[in-house]
Amino acid sequence: MLRLALDTGATATLINVAPLATVGYDPALAPERVQVTTGSNVEFLPQVEVTRLSALGQTRIAFLVLAHTLPPSSGVDGISKNLFARRFLGRSLEAGSLELEVGR
Repeated sequence: MLRLALDTGATATLINVAPLATVGYDPALAPERVQVTTGSNVEFLPQVEVTRLSALGQTRIAFLVLAHTLPPSSGVDGISKNLFARRFLGRSLEAGSLELEVGR
């Protein structure tokens, strides 16, 4: 189970590298990198297609996420853009967090 912070300003869903590796994904082998501007710099992050992503009683197949190493002090396993909430809920969320299961 992953805990993602909902960031209404995020342009992509990002998941920490460690949980992705735990379930068998290797972001280093991702064929595509996406340019991302963070609070401190510009980075090129691996884009990973997760086979299955479940949240809020819904499951999505072949969901694209970015892999990135977050600091332990963040307290979350990733960041979710609001579009993710719209896909799962059919509406936007204002704030909060989502709990996700990522599988192969």
